[in-house]
Amino acid sequence: MLSFDNRLLNELPGDPIQGAQLRQVHGALWSRLDATPVSAPRMLAWSPEMATTLGLTAADMQSDAMLQALSGNGLLPGMQHYATCYGGHQFGNWAGQLGDGRAIFLGETVNAAGERWELQLKGAGPTPYSRRADGRAVLRSSLREFLCSEAMFHLGIPTTRALSLVATGDSVIRDMFYDGHPEREPGAIVCRVAPSFIRFGHFELPASRGDIDLLSRLTEFTMQRDFADMAFPADMPLHERVPIWFGEICRRTALLMAEWMRVGFVHGVMNTDNMSILGLTIDYGPYGWIDNFDPGWTPNTTDASGRRYCFGRQPDIARWNLERLAEALALLLPDPAPLVESLGMFDSTYGQAWSQGLAAKFGLRDWQDDDAALMSEIFELMTRAEVDMTMFFRLLGDMDMQAPKAEALRPAFYREELWQDFHPPLYSWLQRYGERLKRDNLSQEARQTAMHKVNPRFVLRNYLAQQAIDQTTEGDTTMLQQLFSAMRQPYDDLPQHTALYALRPDWARHKAGCSMLSCSS
Repeated sequence: MLSFDNRLLNELPGDPIQGAQLRQVHGALWSRLDATPVSAPRMLAWSPEMATTLGLTAADMQSDAMLQALSGNGLLPGMQHYATCYGGHQFGNWAGQLGDGRAIFLGETVNAAGERWELQLKGAGPTPYSRRADGRAVLRSSLREFLCSEAMFHLGIPTTRALSLVATGDSVIRDMFYDGHPEREPGAIVCRVAPSFIRFGHFELPASRGDIDLLSRLTEFTMQRDFADMAFPADMPLHERVPIWFGEICRRTALLMAEWMRVGFVHGVMNTDNMSILGLTIDYGPYGWIDNFDPGWTPNTTDASGRRYCFGRQPDIARWNLERLAEALALLLPDPAPLVESLGMFDSTYGQAWSQGLAAKFGLRDWQDDDAALMSEIFELMTRAEVDMTMFFRLLGDMDMQAPKAEALRPAFYREELWQDFHPPLYSWLQRYGERLKRDNLSQEARQTAMHKVNPRFVLRNYLAQQAIDQTTEGDTTMLQQLFSAMRQPYDDLPQHTALYALRPDWARHKAGCSMLSCSS
């Protein structure tokens, strides 16, 4: 069924103490423990694509043995429960030891194609890193992570994946708004899957403690296991390889940021412990998609005052996080200057990727220097007029630019009075945009096809996810399945999903869970 080799456990030092009791873990990357059993596990949803990638059949996924393993109630042959140790900068401040406080690994499996996948359960009980928490997760956050992991995959954005969503049958007490009013909520567990869950924070913690041996061993291991396609000369010393490898991390991170910005995704909590060394979107918490275009929007209530992690700042924060990783890796080098040079890989890669992404979004054959002013003008107008980002670009792609009409973009406006105020400058912009398109000499059909490949018809808006949460809490998974179906074809205009393509309704503008969310899970 699944073939495990668990290289991390076998090749990196482990914690000599076993169990979930809270502790500071030194000189080790992982701790062995047992998941906490749940009372009545029930499979709510699973991803056929991820199951197939792992080599699992529908019969495998529907078996009781699999259900027990994916709920933390049992282990399949080769599986082992453990959690990893890391630190991180949270909201710009060093937080010390963090670790997998809610995630418990099942191990590393290698599929028939030779691909390595780490499996972990989020919400399977306490670990040594739970920091006075219970290690559990609630249905609302688990459902959101399950859906978003797979939604991002089908959008073509690098991401961790989700195999399953299991209801535990147990309740979890959470103070959703941190306002002193905790409530019981249904619990759930997501099985998350990725080639590697190693984060920036895994390197930061041993560096902060001056544990050069552990930092060196982790770096060697990560290069060999997770970056095996990087061919280094056998005799090249570690201090010469590290800047090259770090440059690749910078490149992948830059590409990820360009992809987030392309579709209007906002992560919400870009702490360094939530940054993947593979350039994957990781740790889906208070995320959201831009509805009315606003570079300053954040979906995270905890970030509402400072807006550190708002939509428009994400590339800058990613670079800041890379600088923190560089500081950790600098302990392995006689001179940190090569790491500073490697940071330039982020700047050049992001600049090129974002320019190419914008050209694609607007249906241009390629990016030209004078395009920046045209794009800046429309983004400013969209912000002031509260224009829906997703709807705007789909309608723009459908527009006949031989005779452009601002009226065709009216459905992307949330407020009629703003449409009345801004449709004259919008029409003026469309005239200049049309002139720009003439320089490319693309047919209407070619432009529309190209734009629809990069501008999704469907994104997982928060109000839709909240509706699925509400229904699933009541025992009805219909909305969950509808969203799972729509998000697997996000660029297609499917009649059966028309209702899911609508603008955020006015009632959801400030409703809990439908606009901003807390980190509570």
